[in-house]
Amino acid sequence: MAALDSLLFFTGLGLSEQKARETLKNQTPSAQLREAATQAQQTLGSTIDKATGTLLYGLASRVRDTRRLSFLVSCIASKKTHTEPRLSAALDYVRSHPLDPIDTADFEQECGVGVTVTPEQIEEAVEAAINKHRPQLLVERYRFNVGLLMGEARAVLKWADGKMIKNEVDMQVLHLLGPKMEADLEKKPKVAKVQLEETDRTAKDFHKPGENYKTPGYVMTPHTTNLLKQHLEITGGQVRTQLPPEPNGILHIGHAKATNFNFGYAKANNGICFLCFDDTNPEKKEAKFFPAIYDMVAWLGYTPYRVTYASDYFDQLYAWAVELIRRDLAYRGEELKGRNPLPSPWRDRRPMEESLLLFEAVRKGKFSEGEATLWMKLVMEDGKMDPVAYLVKYTPHHRTGDKWCIYPTYDYTHCLCDSIEHIPHSLCTREFQAQCSSYFWLCNALDVCCPVQWEYGRLNLHYAAVSQRKALRLVATGAVRDWDDPRLFTLKALRRRGFPPEGINNFCAWVGVAVAQTTMEPHLLEACVRDVLNDTAPRAMAVLESQWVIITKFPAAKSLDIQVPNFPADETKGFHQVPFAPIVFLERTDFKEEPEPGFKRLAWGQPVGLRHTGYVIELQRVVKGPSGCVTCRRADAGEKPKTFIHWVSQPLMCQVRLYERLFQHKNPEDPTSITTRGGGSISGLPCGPGKPFNEFQFERLGYFSVDPDSHQGKLVFNRTVTLKEDPGKV
Repeated sequence: MAALDSLLFFTGLGLSEQKARETLKNQTPSAQLREAATQAQQTLGSTIDKATGTLLYGLASRVRDTRRLSFLVSCIASKKTHTEPRLSAALDYVRSHPLDPIDTADFEQECGVGVTVTPEQIEEAVEAAINKHRPQLLVERYRFNVGLLMGEARAVLKWADGKMIKNEVDMQVLHLLGPKMEADLEKKPKVAKVQLEETDRTAKDFHKPGENYKTPGYVMTPHTTNLLKQHLEITGGQVRTQLPPEPNGILHIGHAKATNFNFGYAKANNGICFLCFDDTNPEKKEAKFFPAIYDMVAWLGYTPYRVTYASDYFDQLYAWAVELIRRDLAYRGEELKGRNPLPSPWRDRRPMEESLLLFEAVRKGKFSEGEATLWMKLVMEDGKMDPVAYLVKYTPHHRTGDKWCIYPTYDYTHCLCDSIEHIPHSLCTREFQAQCSSYFWLCNALDVCCPVQWEYGRLNLHYAAVSQRKALRLVATGAVRDWDDPRLFTLKALRRRGFPPEGINNFCAWVGVAVAQTTMEPHLLEACVRDVLNDTAPRAMAVLESQWVIITKFPAAKSLDIQVPNFPADETKGFHQVPFAPIVFLERTDFKEEPEPGFKRLAWGQPVGLRHTGYVIELQRVVKGPSGCVTCRRADAGEKPKTFIHWVSQPLMCQVRLYERLFQHKNPEDPTSITTRGGGSISGLPCGPGKPFNEFQFERLGYFSVDPDSHQGKLVFNRTVTLKEDPGKV
């Protein structure tokens, strides 16, 4: 019966029966709506009109600080707040002014109380917007986006009624264009989406600098407003982001997404991005990883505003840890083992003064590793109690040496480093979502400016180990040569395999940024790489498995120099020279004595053309034996070949490495081996002998890159991707 009464009460406010039932399922907004409506009835009487009921529902479902509920209800009941824009402004105002008392005059000025917008003002604002876009309107007619006109009129008249603006826009557009004609009724053709240079997919959801309090779940304190004002004075309202890699390995394809997102969002908003190394754990850090990480960020095309280290702030972090103990928000206890250990028995029994003395003794090295720990007093979102702030480790730090024997944890360090560097948007993947509660709690506990942590889904690939931990295990066990083994998906490995950074960035932009975790097929990354290389990789001719061919009655006494275009589709990009002699080498698969139906290359009675020479050859004699020599002659002038094939003459010998997937299954377990072709040969290269990482398209074979193992007299190439997508990989 009580449920029925509540349902009737809510529908009496103007809610549909379905909306009323949904509201009743949620205890908090349901209770707040009943309280708001009951209070409003004291002013308006028992009957509340639908417009007022809708505002009360919007208030009850969106208000965060319940202390302000009574004040905002009185504004609605007295008709000071009588439209949706005014309600939104009122909610924003109370969020940004958490301290009592509310300045009523300032509130009314900021929230449009008493402001009247006349029909004449709406008419003038709409007319100005139409005049601004008049030429485009006359061309596009009713295909023009009238929402743009409404938005510009609303920007001028913030408190105008939206329906009145829409009616005025419709009327003036009709007056300008007249009735719709048949052409106006045709569907507007779809326009292909343009891929943005910067990854800015979720920018619409982010708060502006200094408006952290507008973020759902953000915790306000009496100090928040002043701290945010100080933050804005320091940053000037500039967007700041931070890429915080842990230097215990090489960046992988997942880090490429994070790099694009952090740097891209900052660039799209004229901001800056820091590169801050999380070097809090001296046991997992190697000096070689620091420059390697910076090099990969630069290779992707990004330059950090500043390179910083968590260890830069060790003194400040320690001072704050002492302050936490003084505020009885942290305590010294013993290290507890296990996944979810019970709370320390010292949590509520150890006096603050004793914890201070013991923590100082810990810092001076009077306790062994595992014997002492500093705990923070809070319960995290995943139910974990009292995350660790400091651990004892007698390991020299790569930057501070033996100065410290205690080191802060990620849970303790991350938010405080963000605050020190005045990062308003801390962007991280969803596995750190459980730390969100400690992030806000710790900054507020120390009364420092609290940034906002935004989580997004990480990028994974099938058939790949997209994890520094997994890649480290592969390197340590010898399953791969090193972090740059071309079968891995670390950025160093992808560069060695020949992936251009533009292809990786395009892939990250194509994947986009969403809350859900993304797992993609590798062939989608390869497709992005192929698109870039098609435009940038000069062409060359190479033979992997050769067939020796002698051309009889060669037209010249010595070899000829053939000019071959670097890009056959665009000869303005230059040429390179290759020798053409009586002995040439074809791909073994381009010749068959007994061809199957549909075979269009060299065979008895089937001549072929040699690319770029204008020379057509036909089979004359086949010599059996180890050499497998084939003799050909120039075909008659009237013979038209079915195809032209690539070839090499007087070639450079090289090694070609054809890499396959490291793992055979989507969930990586078993690394496979590399396929190496030791007898490859190549004609003249467009760019000379080739430098490491130079990229080429070997005609009809695929895209290849010069490997750093190359040396004088022996080139080594890695196949980057095939010319076409392998159907077996889809």
